[in-house]
Amino acid sequence: MKSLKMRMHNLFFAALVGVAAAAAMLAPATTQAQAPAPALAAPAPTPAAAPAIESKPMPPPAARATEVVENPYGLDALWRQGDFVSRGTLIILVIMSIGSWYIGILKLLEQAKLMKQAKESDEKFWKAASVKDAIASLDEDSAFRFVAEKGAHAAEHHEGSVIERVDLNVWVSMSIQRAIDVVNNRLQNGLSFLATVGSTSPFVGLFGTVWGIYHALTAIGIAGQASIDKVAGPVGEALIMTAFGLAVAVPAVLGYNWLVRRNKVAMELIRHFGGGVHMTLLGGGRGRDRRK
Repeated sequence: MKSLKMRMHNLFFAALVGVAAAAAMLAPATTQAQAPAPALAAPAPTPAAAPAIESKPMPPPAARATEVVENPYGLDALWRQGDFVSRGTLIILVIMSIGSWYIGILKLLEQAKLMKQAKESDEKFWKAASVKDAIASLDEDSAFRFVAEKGAHAAEHHEGSVIERVDLNVWVSMSIQRAIDVVNNRLQNGLSFLATVGSTSPFVGLFGTVWGIYHALTAIGIAGQASIDKVAGPVGEALIMTAFGLAVAVPAVLGYNWLVRRNKVAMELIRHFGGGVHMTLLGGGRGRDRRK
């Protein structure tokens, strides 16, 4: 009986040891199972995609280089937007400018031709054997030949009851002076137009300026505000008219003064030649023959 107790006690003790050993073996697993699982790292938030920006295709460089921006306040716009008064003023200024340049170039060529004729008369006229040969040596359209012909004609036709009462010296001198006056009048033709253009074109441009300012004030009154887009066109029109008036007047005035100065030089050559013809006719002309 005692051995049975001892066996039971050993079995119980062995069971306790086994249970304790099993508990010892299962305790880490249980603790690890009950321990909260470590939190998984949250995935990094993906950056939100930037909204796509719609871009227009750039034109090629050649197209950008040839692109022309229309100027709404240029000369073309001035003509299209202007009324009959502004257009008429602009046409008048253009006519004045064309006329002044045409007359200036024409008178310059005429003066150059006269200077050439003066040189020709010095080389041919005074080296001829007689007055008739001297006159024939000059060009038919020469002003110097015209003066010499008038003087020779007066010396040859100094006859008649009335003309003979006038001294031959005075008669020839008057004839040569009348011929010189004719040449002078021809040289003065057209210069009055240059003087008129030079003195009136600034006022014509000023009239266009006043008309443009009137349009600017009218645009301000209609719009109710003095915005730049309302007054830029009319004010630009006014300034352009002023510039046109000055651009027409300045060349006309300069050309007039220059041509008048050249006319004085040319007329001095004509008068000098006429005086020589006068002395030649009186010294060896008809009057000398008559005194014999």
